[in-house]
Amino acid sequence: MKIYFISLGCDKNLVDSENMLGILGENGYTITSEEKDADIIIINTCCFIHDAKEESITTILEMAEYKKSGSLKALIVTGCLAERYKDDILKEIPEVDALLGTSSFAAIIDVIKEITDGKQHTRFESLELLPRTTSKRMLTSGSYSAYLKIAEGCDKHCTYCIIPQVRGNYRSVPIEDLVNEANYLAEQGVKELILVAQETTLYGKDLYGEIRLSKLLHELCNINGIVWIRILYCYPEEITDELIETMKQEPKICRYLDLPIQHASDRILKLMGRRTNKADLIHIITKLRNNLPDLVLRTTLITGFPTETEEEHQELLEFVREMRFERLGVFTYSKEDNTAAAKLKPQILAKVKKQRQKEIMKLQQSIVFERTQSLVGQTFDVLIEGRIADEEQVYIGRTYMDAPQVDGFVFLTSERELISGDLAQAVITGAKGYDLVGDIVEGSIR
Repeated sequence: MKIYFISLGCDKNLVDSENMLGILGENGYTITSEEKDADIIIINTCCFIHDAKEESITTILEMAEYKKSGSLKALIVTGCLAERYKDDILKEIPEVDALLGTSSFAAIIDVIKEITDGKQHTRFESLELLPRTTSKRMLTSGSYSAYLKIAEGCDKHCTYCIIPQVRGNYRSVPIEDLVNEANYLAEQGVKELILVAQETTLYGKDLYGEIRLSKLLHELCNINGIVWIRILYCYPEEITDELIETMKQEPKICRYLDLPIQHASDRILKLMGRRTNKADLIHIITKLRNNLPDLVLRTTLITGFPTETEEEHQELLEFVREMRFERLGVFTYSKEDNTAAAKLKPQILAKVKKQRQKEIMKLQQSIVFERTQSLVGQTFDVLIEGRIADEEQVYIGRTYMDAPQVDGFVFLTSERELISGDLAQAVITGAKGYDLVGDIVEGSIR
């Protein structure tokens, strides 16, 4: 049987998808790249914000059409949308044959076998369960870079967020399991491990009674073949001196942290249910930069949060101007059912949210463009991602300063043929917006 698989949403969802693909492969199913040829279509959905929810619903409806025009026998929906809206999906989209919740992906084979009777089936495990599988992941993001999901769920319960409702509370994956998975990834040629969770900095607290992110990092740094370890989704209040010291000690750990702060107004931060105020954020950011001078900080902000005033928006703009984050993304607030923030009044008009987002990104663009120009003449290690189509000697890669899918690139010229996953030194010769241009240092490819 041929299966067409669609993975939507975040990198954490992608890890679940790769685990399901591994299970399917080990059980003899063929993965096809053509939806029209599929006997079964599986959609791993997202519903974190309104746009993601709309994308998931649209995708389900589009794939359902292949029951009329293709060879499709079964449509299976998994992930966050399935967990959150199971009753609505079963009622409104009868073409869906099965739903699996966020803790149930390991049961994908059992569900496929069940749907042959022509009835709708559901599989929803307790959100206290940590889903695990003995099957090997099927990597989809390139053999040189892979995400390592170190925990599931979240305990923070920010007032705008539905993740605890669809993913459960925080559950850490045991260190030995993560080391085994990382060794397997290294054997597949992975050179860059990207640690992800709803919150990575709290790793181990639920399982061991104390935070053990530094211990995990030391273990991962011992794995042969891994050259970069990147840490995403670090909540600022959980940044410890031990983590900073570990980043100093271990050269494999990229001097890059994703530090979502969401806002800078004390009143808005409190309404959001965040655990920091502006003074805390300034202290943490200053401490990180003093200890790690070459650190690149990425952050995310929410603009147009309910009751946000123009003065608070200006306060956020000034904070961005002063902090000069190397990387920054801005979401407009998305009103989500069954969250505390959805009940706040007044809600901000969509056009105001968009305008505030635009103003922050315009400011951030000027900060980034100025910084990329300052890097001209410097030399960096670059992880090669591939060759530019129709350009025989032009390659694309990333420095430690850039995470895949969200940050910029380095465009390189090389007379020697390079392959994805090569690591080379490059001298930066120019900057174009968010991206850099460089030349390979002769003899540096490894």
